[in-house]
This record gives sequence, C-alpha cells and structure tokens, in this order.
Amino acid sequence: FSAGEQRRGRCPRGPATCVSKVELRVSCKSLLDRDTLNKSDPCVVLMVQNNGQWIELDRTEVIKSNLHPIFGKVFSLDYYFEEVQKLRFEVYDIHGTHSIGTRDDDFLGGMECTLGQIVAQKKMVKPLLLKYGKYAGKSTITVHAEEISGNNGYVELFFCAKKLDDKDLFSKSDPFLEIFKINDDGTEQLVHRTEVIKNNLNPVWEPFKVSLMSLCSCNEDRKLKCLVWDYDSRGKHDFIGEFYATFREMQKISSGNKVTWDCVNPKYKQKKRNYKNSGVVILNDLKLHRVYSFLDYIMGGCQIHFTVAIDFTASNGDPRNSCSLHYINPYQPNEYLKALIAVGEICQDYDSDKRFSALGFGARIPPNYEVSHDFAINFNPEDDECEEIQGVVEAYQNCLPKIQLYGPTNVAPIINRIAKVAAGDGNIKDASCYHILLILTDGVVTDMADTREAIVRASYQPLSIIIVGVGNADFTDMQILDGDDGVLRSPKGEPVLRDIVQFVPFRDFKTASPAALAKCVLAEVPGQVVEYFSHKAISPMSPMRELLTPILSPLATTPTE
Repeated sequence: FSAGEQRRGRCPRGPATCVSKVELRVSCKSLLDRDTLNKSDPCVVLMVQNNGQWIELDRTEVIKSNLHPIFGKVFSLDYYFEEVQKLRFEVYDIHGTHSIGTRDDDFLGGMECTLGQIVAQKKMVKPLLLKYGKYAGKSTITVHAEEISGNNGYVELFFCAKKLDDKDLFSKSDPFLEIFKINDDGTEQLVHRTEVIKNNLNPVWEPFKVSLMSLCSCNEDRKLKCLVWDYDSRGKHDFIGEFYATFREMQKISSGNKVTWDCVNPKYKQKKRNYKNSGVVILNDLKLHRVYSFLDYIMGGCQIHFTVAIDFTASNGDPRNSCSLHYINPYQPNEYLKALIAVGEICQDYDSDKRFSALGFGARIPPNYEVSHDFAINFNPEDDECEEIQGVVEAYQNCLPKIQLYGPTNVAPIINRIAKVAAGDGNIKDASCYHILLILTDGVVTDMADTREAIVRASYQPLSIIIVGVGNADFTDMQILDGDDGVLRSPKGEPVLRDIVQFVPFRDFKTASPAALAKCVLAEVPGQVVEYFSHKAISPMSPMRELLTPILSPLATTPTE
C-alpha cells in the first residue's frame, strides 16, 4: 500500500503510525510432489489484502526439485499495530519460466493469517490448504518474523573461495554459499544464499546486503554456520564443506587484509589423516552501513524550524461576520487557530528558541494597501518571528482588523521563500536544522503551475510542507500537490526528489481531538527528515550510539511522542 492509501484509510481515526519494519522469511516442509519425473520446483507468492482484494506483494525465488525448501528471499513489510493486515502465502510448482501456472496441479497449497499474528508468535507454523479447505497432505509452511530496528543498520559482504573440492567427473564444481544464523534455541535460520558460480573451483560471489538484525540479531558474537555446496539441477546438491564464523570475526577485515576460513568436510576430516580442508572461503570486503532514525537526528541536536502561512483571501468572508472562517469567537477558536495550535504546539518542542515565523498571503496590507502574497503578520519585515505559539496567535488576531482580505490564492511565493531559507548558503553539511511549513488555506490554489514548480525545487531542501484545508471548498488540487496518487511533477515534467507535501482537510477532524489532527499531518515528517539527511549522506551531529543498542525505527516515533 502507498503511504497515501494507508493515510487516507485511517487519518480521520488517527495517524498511519508505522510501528516498525518487519522482515519475513519462509520455508516449507513435505510439499506435494506434482512432478512425475522430478520433485516439485516450489515458489511462494505473498499476497496482501487491500479493500477486500488480494494483491501480489512479492514472491520468493524458485527452488528446484525440493519438497522441503528454505527460501532465501526476505519479505519486508511495514507493520501497523492498529490495523489488521491480512496476508496470504500461496505455494506453486513452477514449470520452466517464473510465471505462475493456472492449472490446479500447479497449486501446492496456501495459508492465510495476519501480520500481527506472525509478529506475536515470531515463528508461525501452519498447514497448507488446497481449495475448499482440504489439507495439502502433511505440507506445512513456516514464517519467521524479525523486527528491524532503526539503528541496526545493514552490512554488505563480499565472499570468494579458493581451491574448493571438485565434485564433478567431467567438469568442475558449481559452488554456492549458504549462511545460517544459529538462534538461541539452537535452531538454524537461513540468512543468505549466494548465486551459483558455474564450473569454477575459485568462485567470486556477488556482494550482498543483509540487515544486522537478520545476520546476527545485532549480536556480534552470535554463531553463523556457513555451508558450501556443489549445485545440482535436480536439487541433490553435493556438500563441499562448512565453517563457523561470527560478525565480530568478519569485522577484523582491514585495508589489504582479508578474513579466511578453512572449508571443512567433517567426514573427510575423520577418515583422512592428512586432510586439511576442502578449500578456503575468503571475506574480501565488508561495508557497514548505519541506518539512522528520526530520534537520532533530533537527539543529535537537529532543530525543527516551524513556519505558518495563513490565507487571507476574500473567500474566507469578512472577519467581522460570524460566518467568516476568520471570525474571532471569544469562546471558541476558529478552524485556522485550531489547526495552528494543534500542529504548532508539537513542533515547538523541537525548536530551542521557541520563535516561529508567521506569514500571510492574499491580503492588502498597510500602509499602502497593496496586495501581498508573502508578508509578516506582525508587520515587521526585518523579523517575522513570534514568541512561542501564543505569540503567533496574538499576531494573527492583531493583524486581522488592519488588513483587507483580497486575493488571489497564490502560495508559490511563500514556498519559494521558505525553501530559500532552508537552503541556507546552498552547502548544507550537517543535520542542524529542518523546516516545516504549515499552510492554512480555505480554497483552490490560483498559481497551480508556479506552486508545482516551487514544490519540486523545495523537495531538494530540508523542508516538509503541510497544507490544512479550512472550510468546505473543493480541495481536489491539494490532493494533486500531495502526490499520493502519483509523483508530483513541475509543469516541465520534472519529478519531485522527495514526497514532501501532506494535505489534510480540516473538516475530517471537526469531531476529533486536536491531537488527532496533529498526529495525522505530522505522521510523515519523521520519515521525510530521515529521507532527506540519508539522501544527502548526512549523519546526526552527536556521536552515534553503539551498534548493538536497539532504538526505534525512522517511523517508529511521531513527534507527538
């Protein structure tokens, strides 16, 4: 599901708070044998339910001639605590190509469950069912779940081998490497299976990436069992040898130095007096990639600078009239104030000086009463900041009697202004500041083409834009700016670098608490902060916590927490 689909489905009830990312690994046992000459060639298809429809999310590799397959493919899903996420695993026997057959005898069984059930059990074993609830013999499917925490990061490993035993009569071995993690209960879990290198006793396997949680559960001393095989197309792979390693050992690699292990066949070692090994496996290179979270940046000193821009166009109605969206009711704040206070009170916790820029657009302003689409509501062009959110509220109330509501509704000038501030001198090297622009508007944007261009330019800066639609106008254009129904592009066709716009109509929250609105409009900000600094390869300013310290994932914490 896209973030937009997830958000639109839930926002009126609360935010799409992604608790964490989850990795699923799949294996099967005792599959039905559909082939007459060979064993089945199984593949597992993962389906997710969306609006009552089953949609394919991903699928595993095909394992040749194997009724007890352990799949190397890892399924990665966002896990939402507050939502029932229905999953269906379907196992097929694949013939020749990777396309799924339509014949009943290609279907080896299926299993339905929820992601929550898998996460709660961590390891789920279920029987596979054929059509009409009939058991597929003694076939079972096992799904392991692992939570991927934000600071666990991932590692890129580059293995090769030398002088492996030759298992073939008329050609050389076709080696591949498997790495298993040994769990606390002694069970083994496949972490990675390399590709097969044909006819080569000195294979160089492709580098691969794996999360540290998957590799060693973020425990550098956890044992890893590594097996080298000679591939057989019928699935009867010949065992070449094995070795045990830890991630701590792997990290001993340094420039010019490699880490090597003897690849040992225990049977040969027992029988042969002078047996040394069946070859050596070499770790050529190791690259450790840190994954930073929103909290890493905030705790590293990143300040969230908050700016509010308020629509003062005539379509809001005369502020002196109680029907106006800008009417100041002494007993209840209007929608502009409700939205401003709800979002601003959260953002102010991340800004040390508690001073906020407050701008207006679409009004004639004193002294000459010329139309402005970018003015300070405190009427101080040298310093548009107000003290705390209460200062913004007071500036808003004080400016209303002094301006004339006019038009049109042009928002590009303010977006360009804040993007320029966010860009600084154009050479951002640290994660010291990120900007949030809250635009409160009652209607259709008049300068749509310029606004699209401004957003595309702004997507390159440390900036998120939140648009709250006030009143009951047609906000179709705002959904386009949000970009959840397709990538937003400039009039010339240039796409945004990042999705930085979040639009929410206030009317969806009239009966909800202010916190519900704030959570919804700010739900995507942590991810946008992480995405920007990650894209720029900018790490948090303070020293990172230790590798093995588990912390929350990038979207695990919304600013409300």
